[in-house]
Amino acid sequence: MKLTMVDPELRRAVARTPRLPLGRTWGRRVVRALVRRSGSGQPVEGVGIEKVDHGAGLRTYTPAGGASGAALLWVHGGGYVIGDVIQDEAFCAATARELGVAVVSTNYRLAPEHPFPAALDDIFAAWQWLQRSAGSLGIDQARIAVGGASAGAGLAACLVQRLHDAGGPQPVAQWLFAPMLDDRTAARHELDQLRHRIWNNATNRIGWGAYLGAEPGGSRTPDYAVAARRADLRGLPPAWISVGDIDLFADEDRDYSQRLRDAGVDCVLDVVRGAPHGFESWAPDTSVARGLLERSRAWLGAQLTGAGLDQG
Repeated sequence: MKLTMVDPELRRAVARTPRLPLGRTWGRRVVRALVRRSGSGQPVEGVGIEKVDHGAGLRTYTPAGGASGAALLWVHGGGYVIGDVIQDEAFCAATARELGVAVVSTNYRLAPEHPFPAALDDIFAAWQWLQRSAGSLGIDQARIAVGGASAGAGLAACLVQRLHDAGGPQPVAQWLFAPMLDDRTAARHELDQLRHRIWNNATNRIGWGAYLGAEPGGSRTPDYAVAARRADLRGLPPAWISVGDIDLFADEDRDYSQRLRDAGVDCVLDVVRGAPHGFESWAPDTSVARGLLERSRAWLGAQLTGAGLDQG
């Protein structure tokens, strides 16, 4: 993919992005270690941060003076094979501070060492912990959203499907940044030639293959493993989905958004021109990223306060 297709503000950062050797054990180990070291782990003004020793590990972000009673359960990205809760520290802290809500960010076990359903089980356990802890944290169980980025957004989408079928307390919204929703994209080998920036289809195939423990694009996948494989999307919570128009996931995200609407689910799709995968995380200070984050947080804030509930 030519660099000229990328938004001018993002080109320099895109050009410096190295290729990730995720298909090799040593490569994944190196990248995982670098991600853990890159996290700030430093105090953030106006936000209290605590590490919770539960399951795969949680971090909580609480605005100074206390939260409003609403909360977000956040799931980091990394193609199911890399990533760590620490990588989204600045994002989670800013979300907590700007919206006045508690944010709980969860780790999960990574593939291929831990294929499906390990990661989903871990974020389900984080949801259960948040439900049990809601009273002590001053959180209203009816005002909790789930969200994530990339593979984390795919996991969040699968979590809301699992919770819908299980019954009990439900998320008030799903907040999905460039979600990794459909393994069948990885099976489209013609997409390899496009060489998408940041996350291409060859790497996508590695991620899905590691997570599913099988070649992606097969005739069947386990329930809750691949969000886009679910036939009936009725009754799911309102969704906000963003994706760049030159992101590998653009087509699958557009399709899922339309299927949600067809099923009667309120869904906002925010397509950003000239934006490669995950730009809001690696170029957060650009105007294109700031605009997206402003729009996304406005939508989430409306859902958590109840202002957006009449839209569905």
